Amino acid sequence: MVKVDSKGRIVLPKEVRERLNITPGTEVDIHEKDGKAVVEPEDDPEQIIGRMDQLIAEASSEREEVKPLDEGTDPIAKKHRDAIRRGAEENSDE
Repeated sequence: MVKVDSKGRIVLPKEVRERLNITPGTEVDIHEKDGKAVVEPEDDPEQIIGRMDQLIAEASSEREEVKPLDEGTDPIAKKHRDAIRRGAEENSDE
């Protein structure tokens, strides 16, 4: 049995991580379904990047004109996007 710590964190058992191919840095979606928490690994890095771009665009549209990530958007968001792409490339080589 897994316990939730004071910050709401849990550690997925090794067997579950292996079956779902969840490795360090894997993006996961956590949502409720039928009263249960569901953890699903995100398989498509481009989908993650697309969703991230959409969230940035939505947040930016409330403040100013939306710019593509490579044209003046927050460097932290760009760094995160680049890290996801690098991880995807490394995993595709395995």
